[in-house]
Amino acid sequence: MKDKKIVPLLIGASDHIDLPEFELYNLACRIDTGAATSAIHCHNVKLVKKKGLPAVSFMLLDPEHPSYQDRVYYSFDFKEKIIKNSFGQIEKRFSIKTILILFGRKFKTEMTLADREAMKYPVLLGRRLLRRGFIVDVRLKDLSYRQKIANSLCE
Repeated sequence: MKDKKIVPLLIGASDHIDLPEFELYNLACRIDTGAATSAIHCHNVKLVKKKGLPAVSFMLLDPEHPSYQDRVYYSFDFKEKIIKNSFGQIEKRFSIKTILILFGRKFKTEMTLADREAMKYPVLLGRRLLRRGFIVDVRLKDLSYRQKIANSLCE
């Protein structure tokens, strides 16, 4: 049996992703090889019961963001994690599993629900996603997004 060869994808310092489960498209993200887990900006994060089961509820982005939907989301597939944030402080966060699209490919990934209000990018992509076949060149940006635009123009 032959081993599948993974052809690595070149990604820059920033790009745009789609999160189809949340109907969010072309969402700006920062590529961060220093972060273990990916993160998405949210607020009103709570542990709740939904249909009698434990769930985490949250609202994505901020009202000022152009893609803000003023909608509460729920996830039953979550964990509580201890994370060291970008300032070196330890904090508890919930993480969820979701699908994201980069370079036209779907990736099931874990994202922590984080307050990234002070950050330029609402999404951060960390090593757990990047080790699945990405090479980072920080001189570049928006490679996936440009490919998506070029493909849409060809259709």
